[in-house]
Amino acid sequence: MLIEFSVGNFLSFKETVTFSLEAAAISEFPENTFEQGRYRLLKSAVVYGANSSGKSNLMRAISVMRQIVKSSASMSSTDELDVVPFLLSTETQDRPCFFEVLFLIDGIRYRYGFELTRAAVATEWLYYSKAKAEKPLFIRDGEAIEVQGKFEEGQGLEPKTRDNALFLGVVDQFNGPTAKKVMNWFTKLGAVSGLSHENYRGITFSLLNDESCQPAILEFLDKLDLGFDEVQAFEEDFDPARLPKNTPSELIHRLMSDLKGRKMLQFKTIHDIYDATGKKVGKREFDLDSQESSGTNKVFDLLGPVFDTLMSGRVLVIDELNAKLHPLLTRALVALFNSKENNPNNAQLIFSTHDTNLLYYGNFRRDQIYFVEKNRQEATDLYSLVEYKEDGGTVRKDRSFEKDYILGKYGAIPYLGDFSQLFPKWQEKQKSPTT
Repeated sequence: MLIEFSVGNFLSFKETVTFSLEAAAISEFPENTFEQGRYRLLKSAVVYGANSSGKSNLMRAISVMRQIVKSSASMSSTDELDVVPFLLSTETQDRPCFFEVLFLIDGIRYRYGFELTRAAVATEWLYYSKAKAEKPLFIRDGEAIEVQGKFEEGQGLEPKTRDNALFLGVVDQFNGPTAKKVMNWFTKLGAVSGLSHENYRGITFSLLNDESCQPAILEFLDKLDLGFDEVQAFEEDFDPARLPKNTPSELIHRLMSDLKGRKMLQFKTIHDIYDATGKKVGKREFDLDSQESSGTNKVFDLLGPVFDTLMSGRVLVIDELNAKLHPLLTRALVALFNSKENNPNNAQLIFSTHDTNLLYYGNFRRDQIYFVEKNRQEATDLYSLVEYKEDGGTVRKDRSFEKDYILGKYGAIPYLGDFSQLFPKWQEKQKSPTT
């Protein structure tokens, strides 16, 4: 379970900010929380902000930390780490990026983090806590790695750790049990793009072939009323004619070579056919890719990661969840996580969106609503609605969050100029003689 994530000096984040899923002491929508040991955690959280404010950078920071943890130990000594510091300040442009996460595994709280540049890991640490007292397992400062007695699995591996490799990853490669648990937590952390979602369809396909999960997915699709009653999945030989029409020719040739003889997943939706009197007279297959809407395709693609996360009780991060989706479809996906019936394993969802309707009918607690906003130096700040101060106090739970947000009371919206004279001035300029 995720407790909190912190990031600093990465992309648009100059100062360190913390995204917390620990529930605040407020009373609304208790069903959106769950107990885990001594913690009360949130099942979901949403991030709002203007374009280029840093929403996607927050989602990317979580994804980048996950990827670095998984891959750094297998890199070569000359490979660079995939990080970019805040470049708009002389204070930070040459300093390492900061990442830290607090999470629970088997009732034990771990705090793991690191600072790194593209070339090397500057610092790294792993702490654990069974009660309130937190104890270190290892602390790294440059080339010096101090391994504590409780982390015997790491002893003797310090010299085997490259400058650009995480010590945690090295210990995992030598089958350290605690390192393996932590690595497994990161592996199960899901990060999905709401814009480029086609790569997740295979997960949906596998779950539709799982007898324990198939009924739930089909029932959910039926309730969405997308116009079809059934979905059929099958494999067929790779056909370049099925690639998007705007696919570059060089990419088509490469795919034809790489995928020759390989199988592709294809999906058909089954629609009813009616006669002139409105009576059902048969069925017709539609190709999901070419004959269904982009929104329907996105819903279908995301069902795999969503239901896989719900079944396993993991954490799922989705950037731009609302893209291509009707607000009610977005609400339905989010409601799966904020439900006791559909989320018995206490899976957690973190997502960014521009869909302000969710602020009205999404049934979110104030601690589930986050905002990102850039200051005058173009650095991103992050804050939740429960932290926001209004007239000397906190925002009341009975306020119209959507209306107040659109009016700019919470910040994190675009500040647009006056466009009323834009076209008259342009037209006047066109009439003036050229010199």
